[in-house]
Amino acid sequence: MRKIIIMRVMIICIGEINMVILISGTSHTGKTLLAQKLLEEYKYPYLSIDHLKMGLIRSGNTNLTVEDDEELTKYLWNIVKEIIKTNIENNQNIIIEGCYIPFDWKKDFEEEYISNIQYVCLIMTEKYIKNNYEKIKNNENVIENRKEQGNIDINKLIESNNYNLQMSKKYDNKYILIDDKYNINYLLSNV
Repeated sequence: MRKIIIMRVMIICIGEINMVILISGTSHTGKTLLAQKLLEEYKYPYLSIDHLKMGLIRSGNTNLTVEDDEELTKYLWNIVKEIIKTNIENNQNIIIEGCYIPFDWKKDFEEEYISNIQYVCLIMTEKYIKNNYEKIKNNENVIENRKEQGNIDINKLIESNNYNLQMSKKYDNKYILIDDKYNINYLLSNV
C-alpha cells in the first residue's frame, strides 16, 4: 500500500521533470524520515543540511557553533541555494532536508528555478505535541542517532512549530499540519 501511495505522489508531483524537493520544519517533525522514505523508493539522493552543518563546524571551516541558529541559516543557505541551482542546471533530482531553509527562500531564485522546486514545511500542532510528547521523544532516533536524547522542551517545540506555521502562511509556503497522528504515508502523499 505504501509503495503505491509513494509512487502516485511522485508521478503527480515530479512526473518527467527534474525536481528539487525541499523539506523543512523544526526539529523532531520527521524531515529526515520523509527524505529517507523518498530516497528508498526513488533512489533520489538527499542532502541533510544538518550533516553539511556538522561537516563545516567539525572541519573548522566556520567559527559558528550548533547554538548559532540564525547565523547558521544565513551561512548554510548561501551554500544550499547554489547546490539547488547546480542540480537544476544539470537536470538532477535531489531531496534537501533541514531546518536551515529560510521561509523567504523564493527570493533567491528566478522563476525558471522555482518551477523545479517543490517545498514543504512539516508542522506539528500544539494538540499533536501535547498528545504525543512521549512518542515524539521516543522516535527522535528513528533515522539519526542524536547525542542528546530525550532533551526536548515541550514548550519550545510548541513555540517553534507555531512560529513555522505563521511564517509559512506569511510567505505562502506549502506546509503539512501533523494534527491527529503521525502518518508517513499521508506526508508522502502531500509532498
